Amino acid sequence: MTAVLFDFSGTLFRIESTESWLRAVLAETGAALSETELTQAARALEAAGAQPGGALPVAVPAELSDMWAVRDESAELHRAAYTAMSRRVMLPDPALHDALYERHMDPLAWTPYPDAAPVLRTLREHGIGVGVVSNIGWDPRPVFREHGLDAYVDTYVLSYEHGVQKPDPRLFTVALEALGAGAAETLMVGDSRPADGGAAALGCRVHFVDHLPVAERPDALLAVLDLVGAARRQVTPTQA
Repeated sequence: MTAVLFDFSGTLFRIESTESWLRAVLAETGAALSETELTQAARALEAAGAQPGGALPVAVPAELSDMWAVRDESAELHRAAYTAMSRRVMLPDPALHDALYERHMDPLAWTPYPDAAPVLRTLREHGIGVGVVSNIGWDPRPVFREHGLDAYVDTYVLSYEHGVQKPDPRLFTVALEALGAGAAETLMVGDSRPADGGAAALGCRVHFVDHLPVAERPDALLAVLDLVGAARRQVTPTQA
């Protein structure tokens, strides 16, 4: 095993709760909602799937379905899709929908999973190449820098920069080429079977984690070190 590819949201990092997201924007803009109204609005935004990195929508309106399906192929589509979902929820000021979109790109809106740093650091210490392959409409590098993890990532392959999104094998191929790694020597780690599972078409091994709140998933990434170690031992068995 010479390389590991990671998804971003729900794998290495988790976005803040929908209520925290809305509360932060209300505080920044000075807009006011009562606690009851805030709670109701947060629930409605979550059901609408309005928060990038958050819950998927309960239902996608027919008029938005085409855009939603390709939302990660460009920054423009990403913003348009998520703000359209947000606007399905009544807020006291229409400008709040754009403010919410801006907030989700703030590094402070993201928290790394507790085991992300030790896992990435250990991979670096063992000479394993690390790539981040994400369906996303903006640059997450500042998030990694803010939390001290950028030094452990060798390459970022982001859907909006290439106009193609997972599970299309082309996105994974870009990452493999950047790391100089073969598919059979690479592990893809993600939380979405439909999206991240696309790496298997190239011959990569794939490992899934659950997209849970940070406090509920303290050590799921540690299995990556076991998988990488086991693969390396198979290639170079201990001599008797």
